Amino acid sequence: MAESDRLLVLAVDIDNDLFRKTKILGPVIGRENNLRAAAALALADPQDPDANTMFEAVRKYDELKKMGYNVHVVTITGAEKEGYTADVELSRQIDLVFDRFKIDACVLVTDGASDSRVLPLLKTRIKINSVDTVRMKQAEKIENTYFAIIEKLKEPHYARIIFGIPAAIMLLFAISYYFNFGWQLPVALIGIYLISKGLGIDDKLLESFKGLGFSIDRFSFIFYISSILFFVISLILGYESYLSAMAGRLSQLSIISYAIEGFLLTFPVSLILYVSGRITDLENKRLRYRAIKQGIYMGYGVISILLLYFIVAWFIGQIYFSQFLIYSALAMLGGYGISLLSIKLRRRAIDKAKINNKHVINDIGAYIGKVVKVDPSKGTIWIKTNYSTIIVYNVDRITNIADRITIS
Repeated sequence: MAESDRLLVLAVDIDNDLFRKTKILGPVIGRENNLRAAAALALADPQDPDANTMFEAVRKYDELKKMGYNVHVVTITGAEKEGYTADVELSRQIDLVFDRFKIDACVLVTDGASDSRVLPLLKTRIKINSVDTVRMKQAEKIENTYFAIIEKLKEPHYARIIFGIPAAIMLLFAISYYFNFGWQLPVALIGIYLISKGLGIDDKLLESFKGLGFSIDRFSFIFYISSILFFVISLILGYESYLSAMAGRLSQLSIISYAIEGFLLTFPVSLILYVSGRITDLENKRLRYRAIKQGIYMGYGVISILLLYFIVAWFIGQIYFSQFLIYSALAMLGGYGISLLSIKLRRRAIDKAKINNKHVINDIGAYIGKVVKVDPSKGTIWIKTNYSTIIVYNVDRITNIADRITIS
């Protein structure tokens, strides 16, 4: 390779520890920026191997620079949720770097764990001359492996998996055995959890409850308490319906249907009260866009519950099939109306929010650019990146408007 070739020394932080621990967004470009970011990460967590990877990238950059190569050093970051989300973010940052620099070949610097994910993404874009794997010498000792595992278990994400899930399963079986529910109930609840995990519903619920903030100083407190009371009432009604159906010696499917019907009688009230509390809090914080989204979710939730109620009511013979079709069609029309209303309200909120010149990030915290133009008629926003390129997004991809704009 000729010394005139343009090289890129690329460090990779696939799980985005850099942003989680220092709030520094990737990509990190240049020698000085990488040194500052690595030092900040090392101070935040001295045991994090990504800091050593960044220092090694800078060392490799200096080495190649002395040899006369035209070289750049960059650190790219993925996402805390490794997998597809991390790959998409890595690909986006790689493209941003290649748009800015003209590169002939790449020198990849990793800690070894991310090679299998990053290499295919790079090989489709550029020639890779070298892979430099950073391994801490102390990690070769068994006792340090033990301490590394202990440190990982202190992190909430891993603690929930290692301790929380087995504990919850054992607790479910213990409760089921005590009340003579059999093994079916715990298995069903575990199945529901796995479905919610697979669809990402659990993360959305956790994010929603993070902002709940019970406080008697807020007017929303009344909504939250009322929501909990109606939810308890729903559980009681569902259980009473279950017992009544059991006494009637009905089929297992009919018993479950009656229990669901009893639960759904007041559950929509609980949902409406909860979302009303959320909307009140968001309005008080002047987060109008998020308040609109909460109202839309409430509408979709109520319609989904109504559809389920109609199915159960038809199955147990409370309504005729023709009535079921009519009610379901009306509910779907209501859902379509909510969709149209949501588009109108969100675009009006964007128009009033004055988002020009606001910074834009994606839903995992990576910086995209600054809004330079809004076209309400076409429903688009124009974002200028740090590399002076323009990206056009549909406004419906906006998930939050505050000091910064978040898009999906």
